Order: sequence, then C-alpha cells, then structure tokens
Amino acid sequence: MNVISDQTIEKMHAYWQAANFLAAGQIYLQDNPLLTSPLKPEHIKPRLLGHWGTSPGLNLIYVHLNRLINETDADILYVCGPGHGAPAIVANTYLEGTYTEVYPAITQDKTGMKQLFRQFSTPGGIPSHVSAHTPGSVHEGGELGYALSHAFGAAFDNSELIVACVIGDGEAETGPLAGSWIGASFLNPMRDGAVLPILHLNGYKISGPTVLARKNDEALTQLFKGQGYEVFFVEGNDPMTVHRQFAEVLDEVYRKIKLIQQNARIRGTFNDIYWPMIILRTPKGWTGPKEWNHVPIEDTFHAHQVPLAGVKEDSGKLKLLEEWMLSYQPEKLFDQDGRLIPEVAAMAPSGNKRMSASAYSNGGLLLKELILPDFKDYALPILAPGKMEAESTRNLGRFIRDVFKLNAERKNFRLFCPDETTSNRLEAVFQVTKRCFMEQIIDKDESLSRDGRVMEVLSEHLCEGWLEGYLLTGRHGVFPCYEAFVTIVDSMFSQYAKWIKTSKELPWRKPVASLNYLLTSHVWRQDNNGYSHQGPGFIDTVANKKNTVIRIYLPPDANTLLSVMDHCFRSKDFVNVIIAGKQPELQWLTIEEAVEHCRAGASEWKWAGNAGKEAPDVILGCAGDVPTLETVAAASLLREHLPELKVRLINVVDLMSLSPVAYHPHGMSEEVFESLFSKTTPVIFAFHGYVRIIHDLVHGRPDPARFHVRGYMEEGTTTTPFDMVVLNQMSRYHLAMEAVKRVPHFHQQADSFIAYCEGKLKEHKNYICTYLDDMPEIKNWKWIDKPIIEK
Repeated sequence: MNVISDQTIEKMHAYWQAANFLAAGQIYLQDNPLLTSPLKPEHIKPRLLGHWGTSPGLNLIYVHLNRLINETDADILYVCGPGHGAPAIVANTYLEGTYTEVYPAITQDKTGMKQLFRQFSTPGGIPSHVSAHTPGSVHEGGELGYALSHAFGAAFDNSELIVACVIGDGEAETGPLAGSWIGASFLNPMRDGAVLPILHLNGYKISGPTVLARKNDEALTQLFKGQGYEVFFVEGNDPMTVHRQFAEVLDEVYRKIKLIQQNARIRGTFNDIYWPMIILRTPKGWTGPKEWNHVPIEDTFHAHQVPLAGVKEDSGKLKLLEEWMLSYQPEKLFDQDGRLIPEVAAMAPSGNKRMSASAYSNGGLLLKELILPDFKDYALPILAPGKMEAESTRNLGRFIRDVFKLNAERKNFRLFCPDETTSNRLEAVFQVTKRCFMEQIIDKDESLSRDGRVMEVLSEHLCEGWLEGYLLTGRHGVFPCYEAFVTIVDSMFSQYAKWIKTSKELPWRKPVASLNYLLTSHVWRQDNNGYSHQGPGFIDTVANKKNTVIRIYLPPDANTLLSVMDHCFRSKDFVNVIIAGKQPELQWLTIEEAVEHCRAGASEWKWAGNAGKEAPDVILGCAGDVPTLETVAAASLLREHLPELKVRLINVVDLMSLSPVAYHPHGMSEEVFESLFSKTTPVIFAFHGYVRIIHDLVHGRPDPARFHVRGYMEEGTTTTPFDMVVLNQMSRYHLAMEAVKRVPHFHQQADSFIAYCEGKLKEHKNYICTYLDDMPEIKNWKWIDKPIIEK
C-alpha cells in the first residue's frame, strides 16, 4: 500500500477548503466574493437557497478521487446522489477549470467567482441541484433514489471506467436505491467497468435522523456483504485524520477493484466476488457554524439546507457567517485576482482526466451509430389488408436479434426488461445473446450467461436507471415493459425528459441516443391478468412533457412497428414511446404502405372507407392496434348495413401528429389536418388510452367538439378480448352506432341499425357467459373487400 505523504494530505486539505469556501459562497454571496472587505448586508443574496449539509462530504470525496486519478491515470466518473449537492460539485468543476471552458463568462478570477456565486439558485442562473448544466454529471439530482442504478448503467460495457457513486443516507432509505444494490449481480468484471458505492452517512435528513446512520458497523457490514460488497469504513470529525484514513482506504479499494478485474480478464475467475464499497461517516454540515443561540447546527439536521438563515437582517448571524467563511483562509487559497494558487490547483487532474471534463459524462462525444439491418427485410408479406394474423412483437424480435448481432463487436446495445422478454414475444434475441447473470448458473437455467446482453430484473426502476446511465454515457438500448407497470417509473421518466430538454439547450452537451420504451402487454389484451394490469396512463404522463423531447407511436401492425422502431433506433435526444400488442392480430399494410403511413404520421385508409372522392358523412379515426381493429370492423358494419352512408377512415400512428404544428414539431399543418378530418364532419375516434388526450391534442383545430372519442374508461376484468372493448364502449358496435347518431339525415334509417347493434351486444354477453370465449364471428373476423363505386 502506498504511504500518503504529509505534503499530499496538506494540499488535499487546502483544495478541500477551497471547495468548501466556494460551496458556501454560492449559497450566501452576491458580492465581495473573497471577503477582502468586511461582510455587509448588501453582499448577501436577497433569497438564500441551497443545501450546505452534504457539501463538505461531497467535496472531500471529490478531492480524494482527484488524487487517485493523478496517481493511477484512472478514468473516474462522479455520480452525485445527494440531490442538492450542486454547491459542492459546481465548486469542483470551477476549480478544475472545466466550468470556465464550458461557460466562458464564469472566469477563474474575482469577477468570475462573483458571477459563479450570483448565478446559483437565482433567476436566470442554475438550479440548486446537480443538473444537465453541471459539467461532469450524468445524474439529475432533483429526485432521490436513482444514483446507483445510473452508476451501474454507466459502468456496463465501459471496461476501463470506475463510477464513484456517492449515496446520501437519506437517499439510501428510498425503495429504488435499496433495490439498486443488486446491480453487483449483473456487473461482469471481464467486460464492464466498476462501480464504487460511497455511502455517506452524515446522520440526518431534512429534519430527522437517517436509519442507516444509526446502525453500527457490524450491522452495516452484514447488510452489504449479503448484497455482494466488501465494506470499508472511514469515520471522524478531525479533517486531517479523515483525509489520511480516506486516502489509505481509497488506495486499498482501487487495488481490490483492479484485482477483481484482472482475475476475470486474465484467469477467468468470477466466483465469490465482493466488490468494495466505502461507508463514510462525517458530521452533517462539517466545518460550518457549530451553533447559534445555543442551538447546535453542525452534526444536526439544522445544517441540512441554509445553516444560518436571515443573515442579511441579523448582524450577529452576519458576523458568524463571516467568521465561518474566513475560517477557510481564502487569502491563502486564492491570489489577489481570485485565482487558485498553483500548488493547490495542481491537485486537479488535467485534460479529459478531470471528472468534470470526462467524455463519459458527455456521452454524445462517445456515441457510435447503431448498425441496423434493413427493417424491410423483416416485413410480413401482406397480400390484402385484414386477412393475415401475426404477433407483431415476435416479428420485431427478429429485427432486434440482428441489431444485437450487427453490433456485437461494438458492445453498445442492450435490452433492459423486467423479466418479460419471452412474454413479450422478443425471444428471438436469445438466438444471439442471453440474459446477463453473475450469480450461480445451474443446468436447468435457460438463456442465462455472464456474457448476456439482455438485462432482466424484476424492477422497472432498475431497468429505467440502468438504461438512462447506459444512454448518457454514449450507448443505445430499448426498454420493453408491460404498459400498466411502466407507470412505476413515471417520475424517473419525467426527470430524464427534463434532463434531455435541458441538454438540448446546452451547445456543449452532445446528442445521445434516444430512450426507447416498447410497451407490449397493453391495456386491451390482459387476458391472463385482468384489471390490475389494465392501465394506459403512461401516455398521459409522456404527452404532457416538452414537445422538443417526447414522441408517442401506436403502430397498428407488424410492418408499421418495424418502420417505427427503425426510426426510433436512429433518433437522438428523444424519449420515444412505442405501444404495440404481442397477441396474434390482423395485419393491414404492406411494408411500402407502412413506411409511407409512418412518414405521414396519419393517413386515410381508402380501402376501408366508402366515401371515395366525395365529402364523407362521418369520419372514423383510430390510434392503437385494438382500436384500429374495432374501427375497421365498424366501417365494415356500416358498409354492409348502411352503404349509402359515406365513411372515411383515418389511422394515426404518430399520436402527436394530431397536435397543431405550433404545439409539436410532428403536428400536422392545418391544410393536411383538414384534408384528412375536414372542418365540419363529425369524427368518431377510437383511442388506445384515456380519451382526454385526444381532446387535448385536437384543441385548436376546426370545431374540436365534433371529435367524439372512445377509449379506456377504467372498466376491466379478466375477460375475453372483445368484452374488454365492450366494457369500455369502444367496440365496433358502439363505434358504428355513434357514427350514425352523429349524421342527422340518417336518424330515421339509424333506428333499425342501432337495434341490430344492441342486439349483437346482448348476444355477445350471453355467449361469453355460456361459452367463456368470444363469438366465432368476432374471434374469426376478417376484412372482406367490397368494391367502392366511384361517384
């Protein structure tokens, strides 16, 4: 083990002091950045925002990782779990010079330091948490729970990278973080990098103690050993003692990481791996004010945010703040111009070895395009619409299989799925790769391998977090999931969408591959699971995010699904949601028709209507595979029973195309929208999800009240496929009845037709209760071509 010299410890301490000074300055100061004159109320920001309590610990870890980089030339990525740790991380990126390189106005002098302080948590400035604005970050600090999953995602396939993940003891109490420790069971030391968890126990949350901080070392050791970790403790409140202890532990941890990797890569040894982790115990708000009016601050929850509030109004607090900040001796750390003195500045690594300048933290710099096969080679041969049945996602599985095959050497593509790859009919991928698993593999296991690239784990949080970390460090992936349970990651999606939205506004952030959701076991075909699995609400969550980021696709068949997935795999800086059924379903379009349909986003299916070139009496619209089936069947009913009723059928594959172009870049122009939906014709629209979304999207279009939408109404159970649409009044009979009701001059003729439809619905109910299955005429329904006489 290397012996850390006293000189090195002293320089690290000086660097830590500088970072602490800058962190405190960001929270409090708008002027007099170096305190070269007595501190006055006008030097204090009018609104004090930020979090001090975690900052000293984050700074300590940062400076020690810098020392390790300098001595080993390691590539280290810093993931800051404590949500509002921005004062610390921004301070370090500023000291390293990266912040000035990215934001030239924030110069490394007195003027730049003043601006650094003024911009923090102020109008027109930067947030109080580690965001996309922060160089070196791949982790949004706005919500706790996801740091460790992001760290593992970043480490997968980045064989030379060490991801140092700092986990606050408050975050450690969240469910997603507690589940993230099992990432060690999926980390392959032969091909992946390493994750170094650093659990920072400073004792308190916002206003109470944390659970893990009150456990003793033995209990913590047992807890984490069971998760696959060897625990190393660093503890104390004397800075110089903690510096030396942390440096020695970090050297030992690094040695163990390299030994694990060497054993795997040279000897092929994988058994009994215990990855090292560090538990760091330091006081909350360390080095800050000790107390005020006999109320302790340091090492209590009072240090969590702004330890001294009201300093602008209270001269005693102002004096204490001045004493606190001067205790870091800024006059010895910065020269008269405000530049960090050279011997301290030398503690930072150089170039892209700086954690704030690492290419891993700006994944677009490393992004290699996916090699994609020609999706048309996987097309189903459609000779006529509505006659052939196929499982659309099973066909897609063959395409994704070959994406794996073509990118095997690049090692830049993975599938993240909550144990549902086979269930979702994507099992063709197992012909070329397996499920990744680093625990014991036994003979009766299927498609399991340490080298697998399918990441299956029964946690949507982990799948989402792993994929986000994987994408943000420059790779590609897809997340298939049951539709109802993807809502578990609603807030994770929201955080990520905001990250991408912000990244697109920062020229120095390079585009990354899009996050692709494939929702395959959807609301309308939960034959086995029933009501608990019937929920299309993720569409609503996604549709309400910024139009620069989100895309929602509802391909009605296998060929449109291929076209959509090819497009999504090629896209960058988007969140793409693709919803497609896995059950056998009728196929509608040839591959050429599918490509054109997807290009347009929505189009008329002329073969399904009978209006020809005349203005329609009613328009049937649909979005989603089951709504499409019911809408086409409704058109068939109307053609058979009321052939004089002129019907046009419009299918929507790109949901956001319904929006006015001013609201979404995929929105249709007024001319295109009116050519499809006219200005005045009633529209009966069958939708995959909750109906409000369609009403919101067509708001601003001509006479939006003429859109009568049928969709999911929170009616469901374990029942037949057709009964699901009946329960939610979206069946072909409901759609057809609604159509004739909306055409005034057909009211007299409509009565007998409505009576027919209502009779069929009663017949259906009696049949399924007797035979426990849909009527043959429904179950075996196919589209029958009928010639349209041009008028």
